[in-house]
Amino acid sequence: MSVQVFAIRPEPGLSTTISAGQKLGLDVFGEALFEIQPIPWTAPDPATVDALLIGSANAIRHGGPQLDLLLGKPVHAVGKTTAEIATAAGFQVEATGQGGLQSLLDAQKKGAASWLRYLRLSGRERVRLNVSAGIDIEERIVYQAAPLRMSAFFEKRLRSGGIVLLHSAAAARHFAEECSRLGLPKQELSLAALGPRIAAAAKGGWAEILYTNTPDDAALLALVKHMCQDH
Repeated sequence: MSVQVFAIRPEPGLSTTISAGQKLGLDVFGEALFEIQPIPWTAPDPATVDALLIGSANAIRHGGPQLDLLLGKPVHAVGKTTAEIATAAGFQVEATGQGGLQSLLDAQKKGAASWLRYLRLSGRERVRLNVSAGIDIEERIVYQAAPLRMSAFFEKRLRSGGIVLLHSAAAARHFAEECSRLGLPKQELSLAALGPRIAAAAKGGWAEILYTNTPDDAALLALVKHMCQDH
């Protein structure tokens, strides 16, 4: 019998993860425990911005009409998917990262010949960045991931155990809270997290917690496949 794998990220990422996991032969079942909601915001004077720093495709998907004021600014995107969404929205992508926003920021600083002024468009839940000399970051929060209660059907499937994918620290905390609220057996569930910070947010009591060294979905699914083989 194959190991059940559960995805809980919001759409459209949920469907993408389920599809990619199934192509790897994983028994993936998903339910979004978050809904992405836009937050009203006002863009700064474009003349004060050299580039946009984008850590999630949701910043582009839910940024709204204020994004139109910034279309002439190059985008520094956290990864391939974010870069593709930014390009589709009419932006020119100047840099694409592979290891998170911090490594992208560090790489840009090394190549910068002068002061760099970023506008970071992010969600309410975001990673704190270490900013070195020569870089300014102004920030606008443009969306939030609103937590949703777990359905009775999803709860029932979880009670038989499996591996849960965690794509954010907010997801780790919310899933742990839902398990406590519903009395789900944590000791029957293993967690696969997109990095150590997310794994730490889930805290203890689980059968197993493993995390990736690179923050991308392909690495997470590869980790899960290895965990399934161990099971």
